[in-house]
Amino acid sequence: MDDSNDPARNAAATPAALPAATDTATPPAVTAMPWQGWRQATPARIALGRAGVAIPTDEALRFGWAHAMARDAIHAPLDAEALADALRGAGHAVLQARSRADDRATYLRRPDLGRQLHPEDALALQAHTAQSAGPKPTLCVVVGDGLSSLAVQRHAVPLLQALAPLLPADATVAPVVVVRQARVAVADEVGELLGASLSAMLIGERPGLSSPDSLGIYLTLAPRRGRSDAERNCISNVRAEGLSYASAAFKLAWLMRQARRLGATGVALKDDSDAEWALAQAQPPAGRLPGGSGGSR
Repeated sequence: MDDSNDPARNAAATPAALPAATDTATPPAVTAMPWQGWRQATPARIALGRAGVAIPTDEALRFGWAHAMARDAIHAPLDAEALADALRGAGHAVLQARSRADDRATYLRRPDLGRQLHPEDALALQAHTAQSAGPKPTLCVVVGDGLSSLAVQRHAVPLLQALAPLLPADATVAPVVVVRQARVAVADEVGELLGASLSAMLIGERPGLSSPDSLGIYLTLAPRRGRSDAERNCISNVRAEGLSYASAAFKLAWLMRQARRLGATGVALKDDSDAEWALAQAQPPAGRLPGGSGGSR
């Protein structure tokens, strides 16, 4: 007998007797972290919150974007011609060179080749020195793509503009040498071939997830092949969100003066320029930061 229409049976079989669900507020999709306010003080990835057991979707997308920017900074080729034109427009003589790394893939796999000049370009620099009249340069500036061509494209020219008025009156500066597929130590060979007393390497630093365009500066006294990293002074994180051009230029000029006075760079030369920089910011002399005595090239 079909009793599917029996009201009593249907009432017993349905969940109508279960207690009705109470209305509750919908929980937030993202659980916030208690130290959320700290994010205003740092670009570091802290207090991301969570969505269940994962990070929120918007944070995952931000991470992917930052990672892509870092990868692009490493692989993007340096527009050496555009950089050379910008340097000439700022009043610098410019030479161009290559390392022994023929392409980006080789450069990334063989750091040793990025530390050596291409033989043809080494001969060209040697010939330039032989044809040059006058005293040997006090400073040679080398601009290399390093691990972020974006960094040198953006920051090399304004940094050198900030440095120019801080150089001593008796300083002579060699032509700026733009080197493609460059590592830091290639400046040792460049400085040696140009006969410079000091070399300053401006190079793109390894990108971080919040800093794809960070520029580093490496100062070496009496540059020559075989110098070690312990014989250099490093100024790092030159970019809009990091060390300003004015501050970086002040540090570099201060280190140059001290290097010439002590006859050393690297671990033998401690960077104590911060106190002088603070004084310069508080009471700047008219038209000049303390320590620079001229602006000749």
